Amino acid sequence: MAAPSGQLRVGRYFIALAAVIALIYGLVFFTGSTRTPKLGLDLQGGTTLTLKAVTKDGKAPRKDSLNEARIIIERRVNGTGVAEAQVVTQGNDQIVVSVPGREPIRQLTSTAQLRFRQVLQTGPGAVAAPPAANPSSLPSPARGGSSATPAKTPAKKAVLTSALIAPTATAKPGATSTPKPGASATPTPSVSPSAAPTGPTAADIAQLVKLPAETVFRLNQVTCAVLKLRPPGSIDEVNKTQVACDETGQTKYLLDKARVVGTEVGNADYQVDSQNGGWKVILSFRGKGQGRWTQLTRDAVSAQPPKNEVAIVLDDVVVSAPRIEVEIAGKAEITGQFTQSQAKTLANQLKYGALPLTFQLLNQSTVSPTLGVDQLNGGLIAGGIGLILVAVYSLLYYRILGLVTIASLGLSALVTYGLIVLLGRKIGFTLTLAGIAGFIVAVGITADSFVVFFERLKDEVKDGRSVRSAVPRAWVRARRTILSADAVSFLAAAALYVFTVGAVRGFAFTLGLSTLLDLLIVFLFTHPLVSLTARSRTFDSPRMTGLGNVRHRDPALAAAAGAGTTGTRGRRSTPAKES
Repeated sequence: MAAPSGQLRVGRYFIALAAVIALIYGLVFFTGSTRTPKLGLDLQGGTTLTLKAVTKDGKAPRKDSLNEARIIIERRVNGTGVAEAQVVTQGNDQIVVSVPGREPIRQLTSTAQLRFRQVLQTGPGAVAAPPAANPSSLPSPARGGSSATPAKTPAKKAVLTSALIAPTATAKPGATSTPKPGASATPTPSVSPSAAPTGPTAADIAQLVKLPAETVFRLNQVTCAVLKLRPPGSIDEVNKTQVACDETGQTKYLLDKARVVGTEVGNADYQVDSQNGGWKVILSFRGKGQGRWTQLTRDAVSAQPPKNEVAIVLDDVVVSAPRIEVEIAGKAEITGQFTQSQAKTLANQLKYGALPLTFQLLNQSTVSPTLGVDQLNGGLIAGGIGLILVAVYSLLYYRILGLVTIASLGLSALVTYGLIVLLGRKIGFTLTLAGIAGFIVAVGITADSFVVFFERLKDEVKDGRSVRSAVPRAWVRARRTILSADAVSFLAAAALYVFTVGAVRGFAFTLGLSTLLDLLIVFLFTHPLVSLTARSRTFDSPRMTGLGNVRHRDPALAAAAGAGTTGTRGRRSTPAKES
């Protein structure tokens, strides 16, 4: 049955609010694996990395390069859905990254220099058999790791090779080897088990970087484990052939010059790899990058002898080396049995660009949430006390309307909780102490909206109207005030969010969210509920509300009613203004 003319159809408002709540909690319970908010660094702990910029001349990097690297790392971290991450510069050559939980931030802070190179040769990444006892004899420059005649490498390179090759313990102490006819006249050092080198030194690795790529590839004892010891950025040079290994360290690649580089990537995304299982990363190119990628795949297909593998090299590692069967004129795919997390991380590395600097990890530590939990408990206690005081005051001053206030605050908390869970899943919003402070402050904003409405209602009752007829008039006047007040609060929260960083943004986000929810609750629940309750005769009783007795105790009302009306409860015929 339709409501009488001029009467609010409260059912529509309640149905709309119920539909919103059902949608929110339907998504909470039937999508995703967690039903709790995502907590920030100060509440659940997390990881902190300290990175130091490494330059070729050993000097501190330029300030603008360090700041650019900080911005890229921050975008990468936020691109994975991690909110409330802290990425700050420290000193003149360090960046400190702190994120909540156990996010893979070590990968996000890598240089991410992307190169597409045609594979010239492949070989084993580890030594298949023990080397000869004589450490000064060089391995043969054979293809694919097979043995051949001794190499004619200059004697000065033998120092490097002898350090990279661990000799067997069969050589007797003090024994020397006799040079063969035609061999190099460089004396061979004696080797004893106690003096056997345990691995390459920094000087050895520095020499290794200077060797031609073809020589490094053919040296069997230069394994993937040895290549990992090269400093970061050793194979970034675009116009040179390079040697790199896959992530497992089982395969060593001799790679052609880079034909396409990461700066030519327009966008990167990740999706399910339906053919091979797992996940893959999809790249699109911009500018001349698309034409170069197409030409690279064309050359790979038509190469004679066939060399149709194209390696995708990220920093110093071959993340994928797919076989190109046909010319590809569109996007590139990076496959490699990635997990969803790995594919997402790689896509963000490539999407937001390579770091302008190379970093080394100075320190990695775990942040304990103990202090934050203690502060959270204190904040929740303070917030609980504040809510209790608001509830007690509302009940004493507004009585039945106080129950409306309490119900509205409870419903607001219900909607807020569901939204926090969903925002944590979808955009990575994390709840921090600052965010909780924003919600506590917003309780006052929400309660203020109720007070504005109820006080307008009191004014209408003082003017001689019944509570039932006063509700719509009071709502029209209160609505403008509520909208104006909430608009100011929301603009302040938006300004804080845009112009601040770190924890202050969390405070601003929750404050703005609560302001919007205040409008939702006041318009769809508080106003319709008051309108529905005002239809009852009980609502007009002075004992049940603080509104009915305002009319009878008003001095102006008594003067207008006259002496003969003492003790009567009839309605006055003319409205009187409050003195």
